[in-house]
Amino acid sequence: MSRIGKKIINIPAGVEVTFADNNVAVKGAKGVLNQQIPSVIKVDVIDNTVSVTRINDEVFSRAQHGLMRTLINNMIIGVSEGVTKKLELHGVGYRAALQGADLVLSLGYSHPVNVKAPEGINFTVEKNTIAVSGIDKALVGEVAAKIRDWRKPEPYKGKGIRYVGEVVRRKAGKAAKA
Repeated sequence: MSRIGKKIINIPAGVEVTFADNNVAVKGAKGVLNQQIPSVIKVDVIDNTVSVTRINDEVFSRAQHGLMRTLINNMIIGVSEGVTKKLELHGVGYRAALQGADLVLSLGYSHPVNVKAPEGINFTVEKNTIAVSGIDKALVGEVAAKIRDWRKPEPYKGKGIRYVGEVVRRKAGKAAKA
């Protein structure tokens, strides 16, 4: 049995979880999230806990068991606390600014890069740090990854956009002739 799948999820106060017609709906203080569940997975909401079980032991069922438990847990965390990913800008002249709800990046290109905030995503900028926040963990991670793709950290000088705490392996440049 899946180690992650068999863990019980505790529902915090102020969060409501419902399961009907292979759809899990999680409602909390920050918003509402829905997730379609495969028919081989069964979700039981009892008191303040959620348990996820599978109806058979086939490969597909086993693969979905832990995944669905994790997705439901991420939804509960998202609607109660929210999810945030932080990015750092490293490099001379690399800047970030907010223009309304959208993000404007100066990354050494001939033009500024505009990143529109999808619905449910908020940007905050503090010096050289960008915080991407929202209630949907997958969407927050996707938006942060798309921002990072504009200038991935390069290995020689370490310039670029990186996650806070990300370690960039540095390479030695050309060796000078002796």
